[in-house]
Amino acid sequence: MSRIKPVLLVAGLVVLWELFSRQESFPRYVLPPPTVIGSFAAAHWRIIFAHALVTLREALMGFGLSALVGVCLGILIVRFRLLEETLLPLLITSQVIPTIAIAPLLVIWLGFGSAPKIAVAFLVSFFPIVVNTVVGLRAVDEDLLHLVRGLSATRWQELRKVRFPNALPYIFAGLRVAITLALIGSVVGEFVSADQGLGFLILTGAGRLETEQIFVSIAILGFAGVLMFHGVRWLERVLLPWLTEEQRG
Repeated sequence: MSRIKPVLLVAGLVVLWELFSRQESFPRYVLPPPTVIGSFAAAHWRIIFAHALVTLREALMGFGLSALVGVCLGILIVRFRLLEETLLPLLITSQVIPTIAIAPLLVIWLGFGSAPKIAVAFLVSFFPIVVNTVVGLRAVDEDLLHLVRGLSATRWQELRKVRFPNALPYIFAGLRVAITLALIGSVVGEFVSADQGLGFLILTGAGRLETEQIFVSIAILGFAGVLMFHGVRWLERVLLPWLTEEQRG
């Protein structure tokens, strides 16, 4: 029942939207009815689908890169105190710089292809993974660490058998945040320079006052974000079946 209530709320809002936007005095280009938006999507679904695949590919590649770099960097920060003292403050400071301000530089450095969009998706999504990895690697019972050290475990064995398994729930929490940020980052990159992708469709739709195209692109982005988020949750359930729902967060 708890899952039905949001669906009913959205359905009610869509009905009100349809009735309100059907008023003759209301400009169609400002807020087109949902039925008109649906008709537009049905008529142009092949083009929209092709652009959506471009954005999803950029987001997933940026997310995959951020997961790899973020986890490895988190391990190195915990392992080497010098990195914690020098690199971690710089990473925190970098988060106050708006990504949209960096995107033009990435276009100049990486060209006009997919590379700058992937780079933006990476930059906005890797920080939560780094932070959660560091927190998870350190959130270990001290008695357990004393036990494995008393058994002459090496640093690598301590990391592999104690710290990293303990950090997995934290890492997946960071991944759930990062997957949605990567999608946002890919669209931000497309806003700066692109000739394909959902961000490109939103910009061209705004320039032509094709509001239906904007709404369809936004709806696909929302659906894709929810799907990718739950995909990470599903992977967490498969790899960490012993965790309760409260532990997953």
